[in-house]
Amino acid sequence: MGQRSAASVEGKGLKYSRWQLILKRLLDLVVAAILLVVLSPLWYAIVLWIRMDSPGPAIFKQTRVGLHGKPYTIYKFRTMIQNADAIMTARLEKVTDLENFVFQEKDDPRITHSGRFLRKTSLDELPQLLNIFRGNMSLVGPRPEVMAIVKHYTPEQRRRHDVLPGVTGWAQVNGRGELTLGETLAYDLEYVRRWSFWLDLLILWKTLSVVFSGKGAY
Repeated sequence: MGQRSAASVEGKGLKYSRWQLILKRLLDLVVAAILLVVLSPLWYAIVLWIRMDSPGPAIFKQTRVGLHGKPYTIYKFRTMIQNADAIMTARLEKVTDLENFVFQEKDDPRITHSGRFLRKTSLDELPQLLNIFRGNMSLVGPRPEVMAIVKHYTPEQRRRHDVLPGVTGWAQVNGRGELTLGETLAYDLEYVRRWSFWLDLLILWKTLSVVFSGKGAY
């Protein structure tokens, strides 16, 4: 895995084709609709498993930072014990070194039995299809971040909010949970600078192999 620095990526003077943006939105809606219909039986099975596995709701909701820095509510299947996010929030509040910070731990004791499987297969992200329909997420884009981290961004790093956050992204197909935050930001800024409809298709294709391999998913 190559080392990258978020500060080394430029993203100025960005201009996106109106028609490519329309194609991106159409792709989001069509794929999300198909997945919701095809995977609806699996959705109900996952909800039942989570509820049987540990106390608490099956759907996890959290405020993330989206397009143009605006907050929104993200949906995921719950993979941790209840109130686990409070522990993470306290940890994030102490972050000062964005470059070397790593979010995910391989043996995080807060992850439930069902949650470990859902994370490994990325099935925990399925509820974000609802975010796509609401227009605050896309299939592809920088993964949405929490405010505790965003408040430390430099003006250049905030350019990752020039596009909709995504269910998958350039960083996810280039290392996923094995990346430091600095490396993730570098990939995100590269995506914003290079974005095209065709790049999205490439990332979606690469996502399939990443998901099936389970590499970098903790």
